[in-house]
Amino acid sequence: MPANEGTRTYDTVIVGGGHNGLVAAAYLARAGRSVLLLERLGHTGGAAVSTRPFAGVDARLSRYSYLVSLLPEKIVRDLGLDFHVRGRTISSYTPVDRGGRPTGLLVGGGEQRTREAFARLTGGEREYDAWQRFYGMTAQVAQRVFPTLTEPLPTRDELRRRIDDDTAWRALFEEPIGVAVEENFSDDLVRGVVLTDALIGTFADAHDTSLAQNRCFLYHVIGGGTGAWDVPVGGMGALTDALATAAREAGAVLVTGHEAVRIDTDGHTAEVTYRTAEGEGVAAARHVLVNASPQELAALTGDPAPEPAEGAQLKVNMLLTRLPRLRDSSVDPREAFAGTFHIAEGYEQLATAHAQAAAGELPATPPSEIYCHSLTDPTILGPDLAERGYQTLTLFGLHTPARLFAGDNDAVREELLKSTLAQLDAHLAEPLTDCLATDADGRPCIEAKTPLDLERDLRLPGGNIFHRALSWPYAQEDTGRWGVETRHPNVLLCGAGAVRGGGVSGVPGHNAAMAVLERG
Repeated sequence: MPANEGTRTYDTVIVGGGHNGLVAAAYLARAGRSVLLLERLGHTGGAAVSTRPFAGVDARLSRYSYLVSLLPEKIVRDLGLDFHVRGRTISSYTPVDRGGRPTGLLVGGGEQRTREAFARLTGGEREYDAWQRFYGMTAQVAQRVFPTLTEPLPTRDELRRRIDDDTAWRALFEEPIGVAVEENFSDDLVRGVVLTDALIGTFADAHDTSLAQNRCFLYHVIGGGTGAWDVPVGGMGALTDALATAAREAGAVLVTGHEAVRIDTDGHTAEVTYRTAEGEGVAAARHVLVNASPQELAALTGDPAPEPAEGAQLKVNMLLTRLPRLRDSSVDPREAFAGTFHIAEGYEQLATAHAQAAAGELPATPPSEIYCHSLTDPTILGPDLAERGYQTLTLFGLHTPARLFAGDNDAVREELLKSTLAQLDAHLAEPLTDCLATDADGRPCIEAKTPLDLERDLRLPGGNIFHRALSWPYAQEDTGRWGVETRHPNVLLCGAGAVRGGGVSGVPGHNAAMAVLERG
């Protein structure tokens, strides 16, 4: 395909400047390839950005994605990124009323402390011992699976041999995760805490025969080879800022305000037509990498659209003047909110919420989880706010599929936010609203994003944070060698919708770059 007159030619054009596109740009530019990255918005970063969402308030929050687990240290090291994470000393706290009194399960702070917390909640050692066995099993799987994410796709049999644990394979890859949860644990609250990792951004029941929940669970427990979810120092935008710097320093050209509108390819060379405020332009390349959803890829190439995707989460950002006191006075709020604070996430509560949402109703007791970034990393707050004891809260709600917001997104958002915060208030000794900071205009510092908001802001199809259902991390009939291939030999998918995509990992960006470099 000859380039049009005035068309600039590159080795690779990347469509989309989210973190995966930036990873691919940095790898390819460091390998000596000429790279042009086109970003529709006025900034790079995609969903992995930090912003100051509240007028006149010096708090830089991770607006969409917010924790790091799946980002391989290999990518940070290969690209020389000035980026760091910090571990959380507390894994989670889950409040509950038992015997007419407030209590809860605190996981973290050392083995003995966690063991004692299980004993107080369940009256014995059984659940803690089961917890140790179960997560010992997932840790072994993590150690063996995570390194494969930046290698060519193994076959299913190869991955099974690598895991070398028939019990783990059955529990994670063959039977609904609900089977393993119920076989291993008897306490409803403990079961719910385990199950939540299968439901982050995934609308499924514990016993869904599609095993969508299993794939979600797998990606949530293998990160870094340990399953630990860490806090990005400086917020998520610190990662994408570091990636953009690495790409530019390697020679990649990154342009914002450039929206790709069409890709024409004959399989050997391609042209990307893009639109700016000044008009249209065309860039030619040997390879095109698309850091966007499979739906967007189909629209650009004119191919049939894949099955619709649907997100199922509520994302809420808050700034508080102080952390609220808990009804469970045995726990320091600074510990309870430092890890994942589970709300209405008992096993039966999660099942009921899913059934209600599947029937087209908002969950009466919406499940969610919260954590406080600023307890682990206060650098996201301005010095004055930090000195005055301000804190951030990030809330992630489950089982709220996009279809529930289709009638009146704004009204349903407000209704859901109100009921979600009411579930939190049930475990607090004071209303959360008493602790909310206000912005320069006197408005409470709280913002909420539904799946439809994410579709509008970021073009996530149906607000799906993974672009589509997560895939198994092994080769299938049409996945190709790296899991990034498309029906067009020189057009690759490098976004979350690639095989082994989803989450802030950089893995699809790395793998698309490797696929290009292998071809010479």
